[in-house]
Amino acid sequence: MNRTISYYKRVLSIVFAITTFSPNIFALTLASWNIEWLTINGDTRYPQSLREQNDFLLLRDTFEQMSPDVLAFQEVDSLEAIQAVVGGDYQIYLSDRAQPNNRALQFNGINQYTGFAIKKRYNVTDHKDLALTPDSRLRFATHVALNDGKQTIQLLSVHLKAGCAGKYSGSNRNCRQLKQQGRVLSDWLQQRVQAGEAYVMLGDFNHNLAFKGDWLWKDLVDGLTQQPTLTTRDTRADCKVRSRNNPNKTHQFRSLIDHILISPSLSASKAKQWVYPTKQVLNHQLSDHCPVYIELH
Repeated sequence: MNRTISYYKRVLSIVFAITTFSPNIFALTLASWNIEWLTINGDTRYPQSLREQNDFLLLRDTFEQMSPDVLAFQEVDSLEAIQAVVGGDYQIYLSDRAQPNNRALQFNGINQYTGFAIKKRYNVTDHKDLALTPDSRLRFATHVALNDGKQTIQLLSVHLKAGCAGKYSGSNRNCRQLKQQGRVLSDWLQQRVQAGEAYVMLGDFNHNLAFKGDWLWKDLVDGLTQQPTLTTRDTRADCKVRSRNNPNKTHQFRSLIDHILISPSLSASKAKQWVYPTKQVLNHQLSDHCPVYIELH
């Protein structure tokens, strides 16, 4: 009996020492998820937007299993649509482009907005969007600042131009636009470094940043005295989605285009990809992107 009591005393003393003297024991979970034409008002012109109640329930179940503190989302049409996925315990920060004064930058039908869903217990400041392509109805990056009780972290949810996932081609209009967006993001990173601010940039880059010698990654970090960490650099692309050519089969992407970058002042686990069960992929309308997530220490 005495030996048992002595053992538990030693365990309690170790736990006390860890919780008292380890300031970085706290972890913050962040995820990025392009939820493909998420709307409660589906349009037959966009079959991916047509979701039944069970589809929303499965999206919500996926989210609840991840249960991140912070979700950066893309391709979301409204507050009502994202709340149907994340529930009532999160505060939603939708792109400034959704505001009435930006009606000229909105489509008449479904819109694809970026934004954040953040647990209500955190103190969040909503900043002005970063216009990746000025005067465009697409590609605004949502910028907020989160205080976790220890420090403030600048967060940016992005959705970049599609059509230039690999090698750069100057004759490709999509590549030229993506390069321009990369310069805007590089300036944002430069501002964070100069201000000494911690940051996380995450979202759908529509590009494989992890490719060796990648041109967009070089553009992003050009001139930075302190380069960000690409937490998705070694993350496996295991995501399977419904094939567009054959809806009865799945398609697996060869590389990631959803990424999470963190400032060198932060440390995190290697990013992981949340993979949907094949049965759900074939029988329901989920998304053509799987979420990626990290645990920030």
